[in-house]
Amino acid sequence: MKNQLNIDKKINSFKKTISVEGDKSLSIRWVLLSSLSKKKSTSYNLLKSEDVLSAISCIEKLGAKVRFLKNKCEITGTGFNLNINKKIILNAGNSGTLGRLILGLLINTTNKIELRGDKSLSKRDFSRVTAPLEKFGAKFNKKKNLPLIMQGLTNPRPINYLEKKGSAQCKTTVMLAALKSNGFTKIKAKKSRNHTELLFKHLNIPIQIKNKKNYDIIKVKGVKKLNPINYKIPGDISSCAFFIVLTLLSKKSKLLIKSININPSRIGIIKILKKMGAEIKFINQKTYKGEKISDILVKSSKNLKSINCPIKYNSSAIDEFLIIFLVAAKSKGISFFKNLSELNQKESPRLVWASKILNLMGVKNVVTKSSLKIFGNPNLTINKEIVIKDFYKDHRIFMMSVIAALSFGGKWKIHDIDSIKTSFPKFLEKIREIKR
Repeated sequence: MKNQLNIDKKINSFKKTISVEGDKSLSIRWVLLSSLSKKKSTSYNLLKSEDVLSAISCIEKLGAKVRFLKNKCEITGTGFNLNINKKIILNAGNSGTLGRLILGLLINTTNKIELRGDKSLSKRDFSRVTAPLEKFGAKFNKKKNLPLIMQGLTNPRPINYLEKKGSAQCKTTVMLAALKSNGFTKIKAKKSRNHTELLFKHLNIPIQIKNKKNYDIIKVKGVKKLNPINYKIPGDISSCAFFIVLTLLSKKSKLLIKSININPSRIGIIKILKKMGAEIKFINQKTYKGEKISDILVKSSKNLKSINCPIKYNSSAIDEFLIIFLVAAKSKGISFFKNLSELNQKESPRLVWASKILNLMGVKNVVTKSSLKIFGNPNLTINKEIVIKDFYKDHRIFMMSVIAALSFGGKWKIHDIDSIKTSFPKFLEKIREIKR
């Protein structure tokens, strides 16, 4: 089958240096914020995945001019006032980040705009952003699922907002809407990724941040215009996580991954894996426009141990838990991961799918609506056929399955290769680069 990947043997030992594509979270944020500046913004290493290309398509429909050159992307935006006098349909594809964030961008659009998504995105909960946007004064034809029709207003009012889920998407949606309001919007947010805060600081947007133990207090003042953003986007730690785990689970292997974003709100996976006995080092660290960048060196680990995973790492590792579960499967002892109901709000019910895949691998586990207990087996080897399909084309399920096949053996048939186009189009190319 053309859209199926067959893997029938484990990867050999390797010693390689690689790089990965630009950070998806930063790529989408750069695209959306660049559309608010009337001057030309330029990015290097922009991730050209379906999610980012969907973001570009949306801002083009809103009037922005986009030009791709050999190694860069240029965007000239429309400024803050979107002069739209016709019905526009925007399609966020598979991207929850784009779908939610762009609604904040549209807060001052008085013309009705329809937002659509693919089958997977249309099942996801949008009430978590429509509710605060209604506080600003926006109107929606319904609350929860795509397609949605939104109508903004000329003068959005600032709001007070409590973000309880630890969702950077929800927080950023409100921050983007706050840019177009008159006055200060105050956000009390559970700890989550802070890329937007750092970008706001870099752009000299009036923002105040107080970091508390379990939450942040953020105040954003509305502005009338935005400076252009010239940005070299660092590599995505969510992408390199798959190769980190592949190295840990392979014999006598070593991997250096160049120039990765190690923002403290994104490195939960590193902290968790180190607690499990992984040998991982940050080298050549530097700071770029507020973001911490580093090369990551990882070596095979012989004595991986189980973990009762502290929930304080959940938000900063939310996109990497699928791959962390594979490490738990190989570790000595019983690992327990809890308060992870948010995983079932992703492209697929990931906690459910993690349990399914572990069962197919012969790994004992116990799953609930919000937790997963994994009984590790340091001697785990697979000698049977495993078929992975009907997983809502969730890119991370596909990539998790590839790493499991290369690490544990067996004969795997993994459907929907095209799922990786949403976030990491060059994933299999990088696998081949490591195998050579």
